Amino acid sequence: MGFYHGLSGLNASSKNLDVIGHNIANSNTSGFKSSRAEFNEMVASAMGAASGSNAGIGVSVAAVSQQFSQGVIVPTNNGLDMAINGDGFFVVNTSSGMAYTRSGNFQLTKNGELQTVNGDKVMGYTVDPLTGQRNSVALTELTFPTGAPIPAKQTTSVAGILNLDARANLAAGDATATPPIEPTPRATYGTSLQVYDSLGVAHPASVYFEKTGPNSWEVYDSLTATDPIGTLTFNTDGTLASATPAPPAAPTDPFELTITPTTGAASPFAVKMDLSKATQFGSAWSVAKLTQDGYASGELTSVNVSKDGTLMASYSNGVTRAEAQIALAKFTNSQGLIPDGNNNWLASNDSGPAVYGSAGSGSFGDIQGNALEESNVDLTAELVNMMTAQRAYQANAQTIKTQDQIFSTLVNLR
Repeated sequence: MGFYHGLSGLNASSKNLDVIGHNIANSNTSGFKSSRAEFNEMVASAMGAASGSNAGIGVSVAAVSQQFSQGVIVPTNNGLDMAINGDGFFVVNTSSGMAYTRSGNFQLTKNGELQTVNGDKVMGYTVDPLTGQRNSVALTELTFPTGAPIPAKQTTSVAGILNLDARANLAAGDATATPPIEPTPRATYGTSLQVYDSLGVAHPASVYFEKTGPNSWEVYDSLTATDPIGTLTFNTDGTLASATPAPPAAPTDPFELTITPTTGAASPFAVKMDLSKATQFGSAWSVAKLTQDGYASGELTSVNVSKDGTLMASYSNGVTRAEAQIALAKFTNSQGLIPDGNNNWLASNDSGPAVYGSAGSGSFGDIQGNALEESNVDLTAELVNMMTAQRAYQANAQTIKTQDQIFSTLVNLR
């Protein structure tokens, strides 16, 4: 029996050393999860034993279990590097089907496909670029427009945050005052910005203000216009009371600028102007902010990821918008996943089916961009385990040697 005890111990220790060696070899592999060998006692059937007990005949390796503890997250200089802080796996489409990984060292192909370093396609959700909201729950391979520039977008609205000086003179002046009050030129209170036609060509759009009463200002779209495009009326505390466009527009309509390009684009086109945040305080004329929603065509320059996995693409025209969202998967029993190489795991009956979602929702972890998750291998502990396994291997070999010496003594009896 002693031979079998020692032999089972040698096999178990050898398997343990295999697992430890595998962990050590992958101590620098991003997203790698360490494993450990689990052992069971082997017991012989002893039906005829007088004591009714079973005798042990050695040890066996019951399983090699994976340890899905969090690895250290380290920063990188690559905007497409991603690390999951918490529960979840990235979803990738391989040549043999769907797989799951914790390794987020992704890259873009020349065709704009987001993939792993092994060529597996990263899966996620499509996003409406205008709202930044996910518009589908179906998983799809993520692709960015790299072959051709994104098309231009015609400006449809302009918004301004500005202050009109309550101390300004009336536009008409006051010749009866002593001394006479000179009129304030229209150009004194004016500003402009670039808007874009349907071809992405920029055009200047101007707006001017003339004070017509203590709390009333007329709005013009040029220095030479004779008719205003609307009127701003303020409260006695300087806040806006009303913004009334000129007829025939309805009183609730926004102000409207008319742009007439000669570039072959749609002409003319209207631009709505939002002045709802205008104020009239006793301070100098100022424009805090002017924004518009159009842009020229542009090419992809970079991609970055937010905590919820939204991929923000930056373009050469200055536009930054959401293009997609990374999908995450989680399992009832992560230890039931089957390792498939290339830092991937496959679902199994033991793991249960994948539950898909997005980072930060439910029990899913957050995604950290410009970072990678290191292997969770504790190198110091593995080296100690290796020495322990080596001693166990030597001790089991010694039991076989001792048993051999005993048998030799019996055989040599005269």
